[in-house]
Amino acid sequence: MHPGLSQRLVPDELWSIVSPMLPSFASRPQGGGTAPVDERAAFTAVVYVLTSGCAWRHLPVGLGVSPATAHRRFSAWTEVGLWRRLNQAVLDGLVTRGEPDWVSAIVDAAHVRAHRADR
Repeated sequence: MHPGLSQRLVPDELWSIVSPMLPSFASRPQGGGTAPVDERAAFTAVVYVLTSGCAWRHLPVGLGVSPATAHRRFSAWTEVGLWRRLNQAVLDGLVTRGEPDWVSAIVDAAHVRAHRADR
């Protein structure tokens, strides 16, 4: 995987929040299958698909994860509520650092009636 792309998509600060939240994937009891996948590479591949809008089947080979594996991880993480928990953890981190609460600001702005310019 290209290190610059990985760092841009999943910086170390984000990875330190995400990694403890990821469920572990045990090897299959019957054996066989492929070697375990690097979790950061899998997460980066999922973030790439979600941010670029590309189809899973067009996932670049250089990310080091097959499209099927990336999609399986995305599905498993969605099932266990990773995205909701990650969103909350990031928002909590922003509040802790004293940064603006953009979610509240956006919600507040959505409740303000827009005025027509021609009046």
